[in-house]
Amino acid sequence: MKSNELIWNGPQESKTLVILAHGAGAPMDSPFMTYFAEGIAKVGMRVARFEFPYMAERREKGSKRPPNRQQVLLDTWRSVLQLCQESDCTIIGGKSMGGRMASMLADEMQVQGLICLGYPFYAPGKPEKTRIEHLKTLNTPSLMIQGTRDTLGSQQEVSNYTLSDAIAFHWLEDGDHSFKPRKSSGRTESQNWEEGVVAAVKFIQELQ
Repeated sequence: MKSNELIWNGPQESKTLVILAHGAGAPMDSPFMTYFAEGIAKVGMRVARFEFPYMAERREKGSKRPPNRQQVLLDTWRSVLQLCQESDCTIIGGKSMGGRMASMLADEMQVQGLICLGYPFYAPGKPEKTRIEHLKTLNTPSLMIQGTRDTLGSQQEVSNYTLSDAIAFHWLEDGDHSFKPRKSSGRTESQNWEEGVVAAVKFIQELQ
């Protein structure tokens, strides 16, 4: 992967780099990814976004390819980190699957922090098959920004998990997996997105 295949936001001279990966279904320039990348960059941090091979192929050929094998996803993360290794403070993460892959590499790559935007604690409809084993021993300071009614890990469900003390949560009221609340909640999607950006920025600033 080359630097020009990434989307960059924020000042080039920033000593803090935040690298964000997309989720399984939407690309790196989706409204969600763009909002969080630009929101974090506004406070003076450098933000990079990239795409996994299957999503890049979707963009190029228009085909609806499924996500790559886990090993390919992890190796793509490793290549992006090698490309961006000059920063003093590197935080990795992303939306759903992208954040999950980042969490599996955070300790190995010795990054300064991890941010997961809607962590998929289990596959859709399979709450008994959790994806938390590596989260029990995670050492990297981590923030999981999660909707309280996320169908892949609600606040009620996650409260029953035993996870590493390195993991902190910020719960977005009535948010689903993309943080969208119901109209009846009195909240808006933009409110939850903005609150998520503020939480992410605060977490990053505490690591600097």
